[in-house]
Amino acid sequence: MNFENLLIEIGTEELPPKALRSLAESFLTNFTEELNKAELPFANACWYAAPRRLALYIEKLALAQEDKVVEKRGPSVAAAFDADGKPTKAAQGWARGNGITVDQAERLNTDKGEWLVYHAKVEGVSTETLIPAMTQQALDKLPIPKPMRWGSNKTQFIRPVHTVTMLLGDKVVPGTVLGIDSARTIRGHRFMGEASFELDHADNYLSALYERGKVIADYDKRKAIIKTDAEAAAVTLGGKADISDSLLEEVTSLVEWPVVLTAAFEEKFLAVPAEALVYTMKGDQKYFPVFDVTGKLMPHFIFVANIESKDPSQIIAGNEKVVRPRLADAEFFFNTDKKHTLASRIDSLDSVIFQKQLGTLKDRVQRISQVAGFIAAGIDANETDAKRAGLLSKTDLMTNMVMEFTDTQGTMGMHYARLDGESEAVALALDEQYKPRFSGDSVPTAPVSCAVALAEKLDTLTGIFGIGQAPKGAADPFALRRAAIGVLRIIVENKLSLDLVDLIGYAVKAHGSNLSNDNTATEVLEFLMGRFRAWYQDKGISTDVILAVLARYPTRPTDFDNRILAVAHFRELEQATALAAANKRVSNILSKVTGELPQTVNNNLLLEPAEKALSTTLAALIPQLEPLFATGDYQQALTLLAQLRDSVDLFFEQVMVMADDPQLRDNRLALLNQLRDQFLRIADISLLQ
Repeated sequence: MNFENLLIEIGTEELPPKALRSLAESFLTNFTEELNKAELPFANACWYAAPRRLALYIEKLALAQEDKVVEKRGPSVAAAFDADGKPTKAAQGWARGNGITVDQAERLNTDKGEWLVYHAKVEGVSTETLIPAMTQQALDKLPIPKPMRWGSNKTQFIRPVHTVTMLLGDKVVPGTVLGIDSARTIRGHRFMGEASFELDHADNYLSALYERGKVIADYDKRKAIIKTDAEAAAVTLGGKADISDSLLEEVTSLVEWPVVLTAAFEEKFLAVPAEALVYTMKGDQKYFPVFDVTGKLMPHFIFVANIESKDPSQIIAGNEKVVRPRLADAEFFFNTDKKHTLASRIDSLDSVIFQKQLGTLKDRVQRISQVAGFIAAGIDANETDAKRAGLLSKTDLMTNMVMEFTDTQGTMGMHYARLDGESEAVALALDEQYKPRFSGDSVPTAPVSCAVALAEKLDTLTGIFGIGQAPKGAADPFALRRAAIGVLRIIVENKLSLDLVDLIGYAVKAHGSNLSNDNTATEVLEFLMGRFRAWYQDKGISTDVILAVLARYPTRPTDFDNRILAVAHFRELEQATALAAANKRVSNILSKVTGELPQTVNNNLLLEPAEKALSTTLAALIPQLEPLFATGDYQQALTLLAQLRDSVDLFFEQVMVMADDPQLRDNRLALLNQLRDQFLRIADISLLQ
C-alpha cells in the first residue's frame, strides 16, 4: 500500500476568534471520522488555524482503499429453484443484480439450510476521489450557529471562503468544496509578505506560509510566542502580566504574526478601582494589564500587534490613544457615582422589574435581606451586617459604572460601600454574593458573605420554581443549576451547619403570596439534591456511592458530604464487597416481611452459635457507634461496622432466618433489622456495586 501526506486549507475572511479553536478541532475530528469510515489508514493528523484559515495535515495517508471481497447472500436453494430445478424469478433477479447468472452462484451450507452466495471482489477507491466529499462533509458538521452567504453564491459557511487547497503530496486533489475549486493558491498576511503564492507540496505548508506569507499557521506556536513575550515584557516593566487563558486564546485567534508591545496610560486613572480599568483593557481592547509585586495595577498594559512595524512607536501611540477615552469614561462614571451613596439608590430599584410575578429589584433585595439575616443567625454571623448587605446587594446595578461595564457588578458595589463608610463585612459581601461565578471559582468564606450569597441564590431558586419555570432539558435561562451548585458548595466547603429544608422553607416564606406553585419547597429540595449527584460525579465519586447516600436523603449538605467521603472510603475496604452483598440480602429478606418489622432481640431465643456471635458483636458496637453518629464521624463508624463481616458471613452460612417457629423467625428478623439500621444511619450500602 502506498502512502502520502495530505494538506487541506480553507482560506476565509476573518473567522470568529472565540470559536477558532473549536472550529479547527471539530474540522479535524470530523475529517478523521470520515477517513475511518472510508477505511483509509493514516499515521497522524493535526490541525492548524489562523484568523483567515482552517487547515488539516494528515501524515502517511493511504492512497487508496484496500481491495476486498464482499459476500452477497441470495435466496435459499429451496426458494431459488422450482420443482423442475429451474431458477425462480427471485434467484434470477438476485443474480442479475450481482452481474452473474444463477449457475455461476456458489452454495453456502448453514445450520439453517443451503443458500446461494456470490463473493464479489470490490476494488478499493482511490483516496484522491474521496477527499473532496469527505472535506465537504467534515465542514458541514462544524458547530456553526449562524452560517452566512456571500455574493451570488448559495453556499453557506461561517465566513466567506476565498480559497480551497487540497494537496496530496505535490499533487492537487481535483474537486470543489464550498463552491471553490481546489488549487495551489495560499493567501499570505494582509499587510506583510506575499499576498498569495502557489504551494508546491503539502509538507511545505508551514514553512512556506512563514517565509513567504508572514503567517504562523501553527496555533499553539503563536500562543506560546504571545505568552512568553508578554511575560518577558511584564518583567521588563517590573511587574507581572494578567494573562488569563481565555484572553490568551482570543488574542492568539486574532493575529497571524504576533508582535508583543508595551504601552502606558496616565497614572491619574489608577484612582479608579482597578477592576473597572482591567475590565475595559481586557474585555474591550484585548490588552494584558500589568500588576506590581504587591498586586497593585500598574499604569502599563501589554498588547499584541498583527504586524511587524518599522516604527512600533506609532502602533503604541495609537493603542494608547484608543484606550484613553475608555479609561476616561471609567473615571467619569466613578466620580459621578461617588456623589450618591448605595443606600440612596435603594428606592430607585423599585423602577426595575426583576421578574413580572416576583416584583421589582427592591422587592428582591428586601427578600434577600430577610433571608440573609435568618441564615446569619444560624451560622453565628453578624445578623445586622447580613441584613444590611442584602438590602444593598443590587444597588450598584443602578450606578453608571455597572451600567456601562456590566461584569463589574458586585465588585463596584464593594468599592462604593467602602467609600460610603459601610462595614468591611458588608462591602465584601456585596462582591462575594455572586460567588461562585463559574465552574472552578472560589466560594465566599466570610460569614456575612456566605449568608448573603446563599440568600441571593435561594431567592432565585425558590422564586423561579415558585412561578413554574423550572429548567427543562438543557435550557436553563435563569442559571438555576449554577445557583444550586453554588448553594451546596458554599455550605459544604465552609462546613456550615445548615439544613436545606429550613433554608428553602424560609426563602419560600419570604416571597409571600408571589408564588403560584404549591410544591415549590419540595421541587427546589429535589432539584438541589439532584445537583449533588452531578457535583460529586464531576469530582470523580462513583455513582453507586452517591446513590447509596441519596437513598438516605440527608438534607444537611455538610452531613451529606461527610457520608459521601465515608462511603467512598468504606468502598475501598476489603470487607466492603461482602458487607454490601449481605446488606442487599438483608434488605431482600426484610422487604418480604408483612406488617411491622420486629425490633427487639430476645437473647434467650438465640440458639445457634453464629446468631449469638453476631448479636454479641453488634451489641458491643452500638455504644461505640452512637457518639460517632452524633458527631458525624461516619468514616470511623463504617470502619467499626466493617468488623462485622466475619460474624455476618457465618450467620448466613449457619442460620436459617425464616425458621418454622415464628418466635425464632421474628427474633432473627429483629437481629437483621438492628444490623441494617446501623448501616442505614449512614447510607444504604446494599446499593454499592
